[in-house]
Amino acid sequence: FVQEITGKPAAVPVIGGHAGKTILPVFSQDAAGKSIPTDKIPALDARVQDAGTEVVKEKNGKGSATLSMAYAGARLGKAVLSGLAGVPVVECAYVESSVMPGLPYFASKVTFGIGGIVKVHPVGRLNAHEQKRLEEMTPILKDEIDAGLEYAARNSFAD
Repeated sequence: FVQEITGKPAAVPVIGGHAGKTILPVFSQDAAGKSIPTDKIPALDARVQDAGTEVVKEKNGKGSATLSMAYAGARLGKAVLSGLAGVPVVECAYVESSVMPGLPYFASKVTFGIGGIVKVHPVGRLNAHEQKRLEEMTPILKDEIDAGLEYAARNSFAD
C-alpha cells in the first residue's frame, strides 16, 4: 500500500497482534512510510488492518487471503532457517516477549540466528498516531492473549 502512494519500495514494521485493531503498522519507521502526509495515515492504517478483507473483496468473495498468509509464513520460515544456518535475519514475528509490559506475547522485530530467536527488538520510536493506536490496542490484545492462555490451560494438545 505504501508503494502505491509513494512510488517507493517499503518495509514497514508491523507490531502488536495478528488481527484487526491489534495490527499496528509503524509507518514512521520506514523511509517511504514516513514520507506519507500525516492526514493520510489513519486511512492507510485501517486499510492495513483490513487487508485480508480487501483481498476477499477483490476475489469477489470466492476465496480468502490464503496466499498472503502463505507468503508471510514463507518469509518467517526463511528468516528462521537463514538464522539457524548462521545468517542472522530480522523479521517481524508474534512471539513470547517482554517488549510490552503486561503483554506476554507481542509482534515486533525479531532477530533470528543460530539457536532461533537471538533478540526481540524494542518497539522503537512511534509518532503520535502510532502511540495513540498502541495505547488503544493494548487492552484488546491483552484480552485476546488472556483468552488464548485460558483456552490452552483448559485443553490438552499432546493427544
